[in-house]
Amino acid sequence: MLYYLLDKGRATASELAEKFEVSQRTVYRDVEALSGAGIPVYAEPGRKGGICLLRGFTLDRAAFSREERQEVLAAVQGIAATGYSGKETLAKLSAVFQADMENWLEVDFSRWGNSGSDKEKFEGLKTAVIQHRETEIVYESSYGQRSRRTIQPLKLCYKDAAWYVKTFCLERQDFRVFRLNRIVSQKVTGRVFVPQPYPEPDSAFQPTCQRISLLFAKEAAYRVYDGFDETQMERRENGDILARAELPVDAWLIGYLLSFGTLVEVVEPKYLKKILAGEAKKIYEKNKP
Repeated sequence: MLYYLLDKGRATASELAEKFEVSQRTVYRDVEALSGAGIPVYAEPGRKGGICLLRGFTLDRAAFSREERQEVLAAVQGIAATGYSGKETLAKLSAVFQADMENWLEVDFSRWGNSGSDKEKFEGLKTAVIQHRETEIVYESSYGQRSRRTIQPLKLCYKDAAWYVKTFCLERQDFRVFRLNRIVSQKVTGRVFVPQPYPEPDSAFQPTCQRISLLFAKEAAYRVYDGFDETQMERRENGDILARAELPVDAWLIGYLLSFGTLVEVVEPKYLKKILAGEAKKIYEKNKP
């Protein structure tokens, strides 16, 4: 009942009785018990009255078990590790709970060899999302087309080992998703916007997929585990791996398969085999001695 009142602020005795499947007499007994335990709970008469907690009341650390305190601190530390401004909150909670947190998590958004621009990009978009600021970007699409966009950043999303920003694009007058490492440059403007709820489910993350079967040589096993789950793989007696998955057949997939060179064979669909062979031939023609 205490947690319910912390969430709602107030509730009628009949509401609490129905919620916890007890009589109203039991509710009033529990109110007396809470009051006797030092919780500032009281009853207000009248049509809009009810059982209330004193405004500004916060739950004492004693109400949390040791495990629950650690879970709360771990959750806040996880948020702080993403770059969100949670370090002061973490320090205050550690003091309130009288518990020290081990430094168990580190998140680095930059790519290997990156000078730090990835972190700056993330920080800029994080600020734009929180402060509802329009942002001007230059974006390189997966088809090699560069465009200038003005976006209203709504949410940062981490999916399949990459960061994305969900936005409303003013040029397209529609919702769009942009991959952070394809944003060439960005500028957070002073223009404030009213955020709109992003439509879910997100079709941008649900492209048209089809069944793909790929046979990888054993020498490429370490990379196969980077891209496929154990349940999607079948290991052959010679160590080769047959991987099956539902994937979109697009420029990214072609580039991904070409990066394996002769260590991958397309089993199905057959047309993908032809596309891959054609692209490999172009590479040969361009680089032949």
